[in-house]
Amino acid sequence: MAVVVVTGSQGFIGRNLLAALSTRPDVEVLAHDVEDAPEALAAHLGRADFVFHLAGVNRPPDPSGFTAGNLDLTERILGLLRKAGRPVPFLISSSTQAALDNPYGTSKREAEARVRAYGQATGAPVFVFRLPNVFGKWSRPNYNSVVATFCHNTAQGLPLEIHDPAREVTLVHVDEVVAQFLAAFEGRPHLGSDGEPAVRRTFTVSLGDLADRIRRFPALRETREVPDVGDELTRLLYSMYLSYLPTDRFAYALDTRRDPRGWLAEVLRGPAMGQIFVSVTRPGIARGNHWHHTKTEKFLVVSGEAVVRFRQLSGTEILEYPVSGAEPRVVDIPPGYTHSITNTGTTDVITLFWASEPFDPGRPDTYALPV
Repeated sequence: MAVVVVTGSQGFIGRNLLAALSTRPDVEVLAHDVEDAPEALAAHLGRADFVFHLAGVNRPPDPSGFTAGNLDLTERILGLLRKAGRPVPFLISSSTQAALDNPYGTSKREAEARVRAYGQATGAPVFVFRLPNVFGKWSRPNYNSVVATFCHNTAQGLPLEIHDPAREVTLVHVDEVVAQFLAAFEGRPHLGSDGEPAVRRTFTVSLGDLADRIRRFPALRETREVPDVGDELTRLLYSMYLSYLPTDRFAYALDTRRDPRGWLAEVLRGPAMGQIFVSVTRPGIARGNHWHHTKTEKFLVVSGEAVVRFRQLSGTEILEYPVSGAEPRVVDIPPGYTHSITNTGTTDVITLFWASEPFDPGRPDTYALPV
């Protein structure tokens, strides 16, 4: 079993890395964070087979904090590893700002140099990852990334401040970062065009576009629309936005139509996915008795017993498909057939429906006709 040390274990990337490592039975994780005793770090490093050095600062109260939190801490850890006398593989989480001449970038660049020198002196594999803006669950608003701030503020109903909507930012999701960290740990790092370890998948987006995507999310509960999860960036942003919802707002009500037959509620809709709705039908009650020109549907009874009936518009033959929640199966509803579903049991029937087109009152493509 490999002993892995993770510094900055309670930080944004650290927590996500620990979550991934927790699923691996071949790894023992020794986690260290700023509040832990310095002696504990020395003891951890004495046992280490691999070090993920994620600890660092990017917003200290005083600029001198950059040197203490990024360079000095890295030198201390490398010194402890040298003292242990074993060439321990070492991965450091750096930043694309290491290429810039500002206090943060300088401290990161000098820390990188110390790591490379350690690798050359000891022969230990070292991995220096210069990361762009990282986003994903557990990142801190107003600290880790602009995405965290935008998602948090939108979920909390707070305004977004954008000084330059046209400014572009490069983003990488934390899952991609963790995946490439683990690939390096396994000895198969992905190398960028410069020959250095790198992430594979990044996104470049303007701040205005980023804000517009995130601002659309709250209204989805009212419209019941699904975000464009076919677009990878939108899918990841929506996931992150949900992680900032107040804990008393995880659930929301549906607009439910009730009558003596039971009730019907739309759950989700979208131009690329059609419409999903659910119904409860009382014993002896039939729903439907209509047909469509091009709209298709799927019926799935999840509880109770029913029969789905069909008749072609110009025909007289009635087709019957018994359905039951005890043996779930989907019934396709082709166009040009009037159709119905009737509760034939003694308990309520619960049915999940999918339609290829969201219902549009101005163009319903739904015409009443008894089967």
